[in-house]
Amino acid sequence: MLRGFLMLAAFFGFTGVALGAFAAHGLKGRLSSEYLAIFHTGVTYQLVHTLALLGIALLATQIPGRLVTWAGVCFAVGILLFSGSLYLLTLTGISKLGIVTPFGGLAFLVGWLLLGITAWRLQVTA
Repeated sequence: MLRGFLMLAAFFGFTGVALGAFAAHGLKGRLSSEYLAIFHTGVTYQLVHTLALLGIALLATQIPGRLVTWAGVCFAVGILLFSGSLYLLTLTGISKLGIVTPFGGLAFLVGWLLLGITAWRLQVTA
């Protein structure tokens, strides 16, 4: 899982920075300030969860198991659904795409919950 999660983190990190730059330079005059803020929210959540995915990749080498793996999967799915739906909504103007966004948010929440359960179950030795 290390290689897969690292590859995803690299991809999402790269595209997050590229999309942020695209929004700042290419979309500034084309989107309303409201849509630009929505696009920026997508970029922010993508980059934050890219760092979480990077942490999951490293954590999976120390604490292998399904919970850590599923946390990483949830973060990746969350980026695709949450950020992806916000990007599409702002670029296409199709407001019905907003119905997908909460499912991405739910995936983020489940990922964080699984990470918390993993931490709770850790056997810490002094």
